[in-house]
Amino acid sequence: MDRQDIIDRLNEVFRDVFDDDEIEVDEETTADDIEDWDSIEHINLISAVESEFGVRFKMGEVSGMNDVGEMISIIEERTEK
Repeated sequence: MDRQDIIDRLNEVFRDVFDDDEIEVDEETTADDIEDWDSIEHINLISAVESEFGVRFKMGEVSGMNDVGEMISIIEERTEK
């Protein structure tokens, strides 16, 4: 799975979690770019991403993610095995 495949799937997850079909994420997308992305929705998002990709994020990773690109890198690392 390449980065674009992950982005495509993440777009669907983000649209579902935030109930907004217009969301388009890329590697530079941050919580500041999405109106409803607060700490509660971050937890919902992480859970949905974990379910979609069959991965588990560590607590330090969850709190340390600065943008979607970091999320993609972790997903890439965990799914290439």
